[in-house]
Amino acid sequence: MIKKTLWIGLTLLLGFVSVAAARADEWNKKTVLTFSKPVEIPGHVLPAGTYTFQLADSMTDRHIVQVFNADGSQILATVMTIADYRLKATDQTVIKFGEVPRGSPEVIRAWFYPGNTIGQEFVYPKARATELAKAAKTVVPAIVVDAADVAALKTAPIVAITPDEKEMPVTVAIQTTPVEKAADATADLKSRPTTAGTSGARDTPQDAHSARQLPQTASPLLMIVLLGLGSIGLAVGLMVFGKRMTTLVV
Repeated sequence: MIKKTLWIGLTLLLGFVSVAAARADEWNKKTVLTFSKPVEIPGHVLPAGTYTFQLADSMTDRHIVQVFNADGSQILATVMTIADYRLKATDQTVIKFGEVPRGSPEVIRAWFYPGNTIGQEFVYPKARATELAKAAKTVVPAIVVDAADVAALKTAPIVAITPDEKEMPVTVAIQTTPVEKAADATADLKSRPTTAGTSGARDTPQDAHSARQLPQTASPLLMIVLLGLGSIGLAVGLMVFGKRMTTLVV
């Protein structure tokens, strides 16, 4: 049976993961995690225990994660990630686990540092990404070549693997822009006025052009008023002229 994908605030998880000194370093996002069960990261299965997760100390790429032992004295893995986004940040570390067959180690899909809306989605080796995509019925980012150090990971090509084992560009299959920007764009479209008689329809370019021309309708209205006043004045003048002509005839 496949387990459901879980978004878990780690400090709330009973007995599986605990967090210590999660905000010690905003630069490298250093986070100490304790797992009560084995977990899988790209290329490695970590036995139950305590580990330190942090971003590599790199100015050019902020999506390389390094995993150390509990005290940070020994590096166990260096893995590539891509940006993952959420609408609201939380004050807790959050881990996203993928779907796996029952009895398998939990697969870490993404890691969010407290207070951040941008997290790290782990990029798995292509063969493993294909298995995970089929199991979870979702797109999984994959690294095409084997790379174990920061320098190699910076240039390693990344693709997206679909549940039907197709390979696609990451930017096509996975959201690569912040969620809030997409939400703002949607809200902006919804807030724009609709044209008369087309309830719920978005403005077309022609509609927008018409809206910009609305202030000019004041000129024809003023002309109509002036013509009306002129007509009234002409009518009064004709009446006065007619009375005078009658007086002269009499």
